[in-house]
Amino acid sequence: MKTTLKGFTRHVLLAAMALGSAGLAQAQEKVKVGLMLPYTGTYASLGNAITNGFKQFVSENGGKLGGREVEYFVVDDESDPAKATENAKKLVKRDNVDVLVGTVHSGVALAMSKVARENKTLMIVPNAGADELTGPLCDANLFRTSFSMWQPSYAMGKVMAAKGHKKVVTLTWKYAGGQQAVDGFKEAFEKGGGKVLKDMTLPFPNVEFQPFLTEIASLKPDAVYVFFAGGGAAKFAKDYAAAGLKNSIPLYASGFLTDGTIDAMGEASQGLLTTLHYGDGLDSARNNAFRLNYAKSYKAQPDVYAVQGYDAAQAFNVGLTAVKGDTSKRAELIKAMETAKIDSPRGPFTFSKAHNPVQNIYLRKVEGRENKVIDTPEKSLADPARGCKL
Repeated sequence: MKTTLKGFTRHVLLAAMALGSAGLAQAQEKVKVGLMLPYTGTYASLGNAITNGFKQFVSENGGKLGGREVEYFVVDDESDPAKATENAKKLVKRDNVDVLVGTVHSGVALAMSKVARENKTLMIVPNAGADELTGPLCDANLFRTSFSMWQPSYAMGKVMAAKGHKKVVTLTWKYAGGQQAVDGFKEAFEKGGGKVLKDMTLPFPNVEFQPFLTEIASLKPDAVYVFFAGGGAAKFAKDYAAAGLKNSIPLYASGFLTDGTIDAMGEASQGLLTTLHYGDGLDSARNNAFRLNYAKSYKAQPDVYAVQGYDAAQAFNVGLTAVKGDTSKRAELIKAMETAKIDSPRGPFTFSKAHNPVQNIYLRKVEGRENKVIDTPEKSLADPARGCKL
């Protein structure tokens, strides 16, 4: 009996040692990060800024996440929803990434999230604001470190109604993100007594704005609300000013219109009012340090996209650190992320039950080369998360 017990005890100890060795081996392996972002086309500058922000946090964290060195697997999604499923599967099934980070275009992100759900892969969205991601398509494995389309758009609806505008025209690209931005704006604007004369759309990434500018001039609204980003945003603002509309019909937008595009817009950017969860001029120790480090690393000024990438790495690090780098402890990792308070350059934020940031929305005015924060119309704004079953 003693021999049997000794043998049994020995087997238990060996098994425990083996499990401990396996956990140690995983902790020593590099954590695999899949970056699926646009590096060409209209949104290329956004994809590069997100990547820079993510890598900046890793660099500030000693080159590690959760105590593990990082290996990157990168795919250019080209902002093409038709290629999204295949591209996501490459990262998830071929490269076996521990976390899928992406993307900018909402249509691409929706397809990515389907692959992530089917394969139970952790996914962090560092930009795409499609409401569905934290609405009916919410998932325990999916977090967003950016915004829902509803958040900054709803805030601007309230701002414009408070300014006394009664009749407006909206214009955006015709895809999920653009439509939801307009819907969020209209919800607040109409609640405040305003009326939308006409909703205008054009195919993504079309930038032939002249027919719409001509129609805006003929409709003579009190103001115009738009959703554009990247290169298309810069061209729209310049065309709007060139058409002589800027000084006669005020232009408003969610902050993507002027984030990362002020230099390209030139004089056309000056004085534009936008709403967003970040502003270049936020005066806090956290933001000032972030901006200084980013400028040193990339010889450029960071924008909201860099912040969202930075916070994607930061949020993942919280979860990974809680499980000592062991990604097999998925439930504990997710719990740590769900309850985290992220110390972001935008200001501290938490995650809602649907895993969308609960955050301030700022009113910004372009002055010089900066989106200067002039007000905070929404504090700790949570997305409605309509349809989320988490």
